Amino acid sequence: MNEANGGPAGAPRLTERLLYEVKKIVVGQDPFLERVLVAILAQGHLLVEGVPGLAKTLTVKTLAGSIRGTFKRIQFTPDLVPADLVGTRIYNQGTGEFTTSLGPVFTNLLLADEINRAPAKVQSALLEVMQEYQVTIAGQTHMVPRPFLVMATQNPLESEGTYPLPEAQVDRFMMKVLVDYPDPDEEFVIVERVTGTPTSVVPVASTEELARLQEACRAVYVDPSLIRYAVRLVTATRDPSRAGLQELSRYLSWGASPRGTIHLIEAGRALAFLRGRDYLLPEDVTDLAADVLRHRLILSYEALAENLTADHLLARIMERIPPPDKPLESHARAYARP
Repeated sequence: MNEANGGPAGAPRLTERLLYEVKKIVVGQDPFLERVLVAILAQGHLLVEGVPGLAKTLTVKTLAGSIRGTFKRIQFTPDLVPADLVGTRIYNQGTGEFTTSLGPVFTNLLLADEINRAPAKVQSALLEVMQEYQVTIAGQTHMVPRPFLVMATQNPLESEGTYPLPEAQVDRFMMKVLVDYPDPDEEFVIVERVTGTPTSVVPVASTEELARLQEACRAVYVDPSLIRYAVRLVTATRDPSRAGLQELSRYLSWGASPRGTIHLIEAGRALAFLRGRDYLLPEDVTDLAADVLRHRLILSYEALAENLTADHLLARIMERIPPPDKPLESHARAYARP
């Protein structure tokens, strides 16, 4: 594959240019930036948890500018209604007709800020967009532009005035990424850059080029042993005793759904594509396992009482279930060839 058709050989060059533009504005947060690109390539949505001021909004806005895409931000509040997201019908007194006013979800990159502050009706309206990439207004269906990515944020510090996200909606997010504070050196550069001369972002790719990369990403070869590995990880979250981890059963009320297995493979394939390969390796899956599965586990009261997190339980499961051997490159390429 070459750069012209958006294959892995050209993906590093294009993604490096995208990252270069984003890094002109955003300091640090390299794992977070990588996850955002993985979500875009795998056509998945991202749930981000972090305290305010960690450049979550700035990252998505800058990325949208670097791909000539549109970006919109919605501040979720308790008084938000579905029409504020998807749009509504408006009566024109001059013509005596109704016209459709489309809402802010019609964009390439949508930031749903503090998503857990909106009531259930709003979450239901967003659920259709995330799953079907369409909005229904007064019986008419309107498709959102592609590529389309929802990046939702949650503030872990405050719980007052928030609504728990429905499990069906949480499961629609491909990954949940935890964003932490920058280290002192990065924070020095942040202050220096913000208080200095403003830097502008130069678009380096079009949405059409990004769509071709998404299509090429789906051609990355996945060895059956890696699919079996992903299945074993996910089924162990539902029934730990099958993996010889009976002691974890009391900490897990519900495990990940089959969508978790699908997203684990799709996200791993996108990460392999970013790394310039047209075949998946075990480390692509293990690097993303916590991000893909942590929000799909429902912990028991006993786990919460012992201050255990989903990450603790996933680490135990991954220690117990080793990844398969790496497939030979020649073998993977032979199967990946059409």
